Order: sequence, then C-alpha cells, then structure tokens
Amino acid sequence: MALVHKLLNGTYILRKCPKPGVASCPFLSTRFADYCSSSLEKPVAAPGKASSQRKTEGNLEGHHQREVALDITSPEDKPEVSFDKAIKEEIKDHFRRLKDDIVNHWIGPEGRPLHEVLMEQAKVVWQFRGKEDLDKWIVTSDKTIGGRSEVFLKMGRSNQSALLYGTLSSEAPQDGESGRSGYCAMISKIPTGPFERKRFYDWSQFNTLYLRVRGDGRPWMVNIREDTDVIQRKDQMYSYFMFTRGGPYWQEVKIPFSKFFFSNRGRIRDAQYQLLLDKISSIGFTLADKVDGPFFLEIDFIGVFTDPAHTEEFAYENSPELNPRLFK
Repeated sequence: MALVHKLLNGTYILRKCPKPGVASCPFLSTRFADYCSSSLEKPVAAPGKASSQRKTEGNLEGHHQREVALDITSPEDKPEVSFDKAIKEEIKDHFRRLKDDIVNHWIGPEGRPLHEVLMEQAKVVWQFRGKEDLDKWIVTSDKTIGGRSEVFLKMGRSNQSALLYGTLSSEAPQDGESGRSGYCAMISKIPTGPFERKRFYDWSQFNTLYLRVRGDGRPWMVNIREDTDVIQRKDQMYSYFMFTRGGPYWQEVKIPFSKFFFSNRGRIRDAQYQLLLDKISSIGFTLADKVDGPFFLEIDFIGVFTDPAHTEEFAYENSPELNPRLFK
C-alpha cells in the first residue's frame, strides 16, 4: 500500500519505465503514465552545479571525440583501387612483352645471335638460386586422390639448390574406388608468353639431359612432356629412371634423350615413339617406389648438352605389327 501511495503522489521514481499508451495498456490510467514519464525527466540542478557539470561533460565529450578520431581512417589515406586501371596496366604489360618478343625474334632465337645458338654445346635450363626459381615449379602427391603422402619444396643451404622432401605413404585411400596410392612429384610449369600464350623449349640441337643432384638412394622417374595443345596427348609423356646413390656427395646424371620411353596414363605402350625435342613443354620428377617413409632430393641445376660420343637415335625397336604407321 505504501508503494501505491508513493506512485499516486509521484514521489517514487521509475527510471526505466517507458511511456505506455492507453490503447495498449487499458488497465493503466492516464495519470500513472504521466507520472512514469515525469519520473524519466532529468532533474534540474543548481546554477553552480550545472555549469561545472556542463564543463565536465564537455571535457569527456572532447576526449571521446579525440579517441574516435584516432580510430577512424581519413578518406584521403585510403588506397585507391581501380579495376579499370588494373586491367589497363595488365594489357600494357602484355603488349610490352609482345614487343620484346618481336625484337628478340629479329635478333635470333631467345634474343641471341644465331651463330651463338648454333655453336652452343651445353645449356642450363633450370637452376635454383632464389625463391623466383622455385615459383617455376609445382609439387603434388597422392593427397589429390585421398592419399597420405606429403611433399614440400624449399631452398637448400646458402640458396644454391632446391630441396624436395616429404613422406611417402602407399596406403590406399578409403574411398572404395582407388586401389593403389603412394606417389610424390615435382613438375615444372609450362612457360607462357604475352597474352598467356603457351611456349615450349627447343632442345633439338642437344642429345642428352644433364642434372646435378644429391639424393637418399631412392630411384626416381624423370618425365618429359611434349607440347600439350592436343587434348588426346595430355596424359602422354616420355620417362626414364634416375638412380640416386645416397650420401653427402653430389652426382652428375646424364640421360640420353634416345633412352626415354613412351607411356600413356602411367603405362608403357607397346608402340614406342621418338621424343620430339623441338616441342618440350615441361619436365618432372616422380617418386613411387612403394617404400613408405621420408625422402629427399636436392637439385642444383637441370640442363642439356651435346655428347659427341652418343650417336644412338632411338633405343627401342618397332615392328609393323606393333606400329604400322612407321612402316608405311
């Protein structure tokens, strides 16, 4: 009863009581609503206290504004992002590269005089001296089909080589489809020219692949792909084995191009074809020896050279029954 008496006299303050409408709350009287609204009004302070209160509020408000100003970035400081400008710069870059290609074509192959190219006996195609050299390669493993193998690529000591390492696992993925697994690979990216046109390497004047590597004793497969513009040839490659000795010493591996055998989808074909050296698109290294555990392969450089002592053109025989196209 004392609480009702205070509400009716307006002496009890309800600070969080919103002003209700009579239509929504018919059981409340208009007088009760007026008292609730009057209780929410700010009390009137004395003149001296009011001036000091306004000064304190002004100081707090100014301090708050300074804090907000520190958090908000000025529109003038925001970097300007223009999609049209980026497209124009990209087109200019491609035309600049096209101009360089035209100039180099008039000078000679790869922008060098023709007599220098014809007299060249050896050439380094890939070497590893920095991160930009690693960007020309990609690594992959059976993780793409649900396997457990892992492979990584990084720079070696003193940035003088590339280190390919990881863990090989031949455990088949539990997907009900794949019955075999266990491979890791390192593949070079296909070179591109202006406007993303595919390029290829011309090794027609060389007859041997030359590598300087250091491994852990595992056998690797060296794979060479020709130009893959034709869709039917995207799974075709030429392969040969590379055996590493293990230990701390480097070894120089020389593989004649005539030794590379033809395969399709990982299977050696009965009909063998000779590798076309003037349309090489990429080279790769694959480990799939079914020996689970860690591995590593360190590569200094990959090149080609002409071995005058090697005169073999093709190491594999063909018969009219296996490859009748060669005997027409």
